[in-house]
Amino acid sequence: MNTLEIGRGKSGRRAYAFDEIGIVPSRRTRDPEEVSVAWQIDAYRFEVPLVAAPMDSVVSPATAIAIGKLGGLAVLDLEGLWTRYEDPEPLLAEITLLDDVTATRRLQEVYSEPIKEELIGRRIEEIRRAGVTVAARLSPQRTAQFHKAVIDAGVDLFVIRGTTVSAEHVSSRAEPLNLKQFIYDLDVPVIVGGCSTYTAALHLMRTGAAGVLVGFGGGSGHTTRTVLGVAVPMATAVADVAAARRDYLDESGGRYVHVIADGGMTNSGDIAKAFACGSDAVMIGSPFARATEAPGRGYHWGSEAHHGEVPRGTRLEVGTIGTLEQILFGPSHVADGSMNLIGALRRAMATAGYTELKEFQRVEVVITPPEL
Repeated sequence: MNTLEIGRGKSGRRAYAFDEIGIVPSRRTRDPEEVSVAWQIDAYRFEVPLVAAPMDSVVSPATAIAIGKLGGLAVLDLEGLWTRYEDPEPLLAEITLLDDVTATRRLQEVYSEPIKEELIGRRIEEIRRAGVTVAARLSPQRTAQFHKAVIDAGVDLFVIRGTTVSAEHVSSRAEPLNLKQFIYDLDVPVIVGGCSTYTAALHLMRTGAAGVLVGFGGGSGHTTRTVLGVAVPMATAVADVAAARRDYLDESGGRYVHVIADGGMTNSGDIAKAFACGSDAVMIGSPFARATEAPGRGYHWGSEAHHGEVPRGTRLEVGTIGTLEQILFGPSHVADGSMNLIGALRRAMATAGYTELKEFQRVEVVITPPEL
């Protein structure tokens, strides 16, 4: 443990962000075309190990279908505009015209519209008819209320995602969600998170979850650190949760729980480092928000940005750089790691001498100053 003294009464462990580590090249390199980046969770296999985050600026039913047909997975936010309004397109257009001063207040107003259960079923059915894997998200606070509508509509993967999700939430105001009992009673795989520590992840794995999200979500648009003071650098968080996965594999007699890095990855280098630290897949928002098909039309925001009491996110202008296919597979016309994410991941793995993602989790990394 690399523990440092903050002051005489407090110590803290040194933790690392993705920009503080580097992947070490191998003496034996591979042909990038021979590298496989396929990922499988439960019965569902994906040729692209990137999951589009459940954000209204990223995932609509149309983009969920498009990403699914490109070999990836997109998670629809069932607490977003698509389940509150019959036609959210005018509101999505309005959000792009807001100035920074009024954006948060207007987002709070727009998202105060009640969620309509019939729209949950309709949106899931729309994606399911296209023949792609259907993934949908609810927060822990809404899961008990709406999960039956989600299951009845035919969801394939159920995502319970919040800023921080624990297996032992304590509340005197309401009966907390019993994750272990809830997951046991469902017939579909559940992905749950976020978490950022070994202990929290181990407890979530013991609930029976098929996958655990690592991080606080929101990524480049969240202000959780500024508002709540809560932060764990992602490289350390992913490595800690990967250690929990390894120990739970032994504890459970061979049950493998997938680790999905969630947030804080804005370029292909960050994505490669997430896998190097132990991720099985990554959940990203802002890279997809820059696609011409993205519903945010060049803007990006998450559910934290419109929280009714304590907003912890902002609406960002990210611009548009190309189609979803170009962002995933290129060709890239920029040198900042924002396009051809899969091509860059393949090349990183090939440079380090690996042809499979699970093997790449063992790659050597070094700690580097951020400016290098």
